[in-house]
Amino acid sequence: MTWVRYTLPAVALVSVASPAYAVQYLSIEEAQRQAFPSATHFTEVQTGRVWKAESGGKVAGFFVFDRVIGKHLFIDYAVALTPAGAVHKVEILQYRESYGGEIRSPSWLAQFVGKTSGSALKINGDIRNISGATLSSTHVTEGVKRILTAYANRLR
Repeated sequence: MTWVRYTLPAVALVSVASPAYAVQYLSIEEAQRQAFPSATHFTEVQTGRVWKAESGGKVAGFFVFDRVIGKHLFIDYAVALTPAGAVHKVEILQYRESYGGEIRSPSWLAQFVGKTSGSALKINGDIRNISGATLSSTHVTEGVKRILTAYANRLR
């Protein structure tokens, strides 16, 4: 039991000294309501990942939840697609890194609106990089492109 006597204080010190940076900005339900405020019903198309938003019996769009790696930790984000398959809105739901949270900036996220599967979606091309958040902005951009490629044509 000697190891406990020496290890336990060290573990306690490390756990107190390691700050947690994870910030949950929105739940999936909150993000769905923000993306499609007029929607009356969300139907799960793919379990825990894709929902169809309906308003007045018509398809208002699709909501896709995804996760990418920032530098070391996951970034939870969602992409709302129009019925035609273009990006309607991108939202960061949870950010866990200690820095680089600037990708949640409304002006940066607004760059994705209107993009389609035919758009380039390249950092320093049609999407500007964020200094200090290069990996986060690159990986979210790649994630949005992946969603457009995978779902935009299939969900119409």
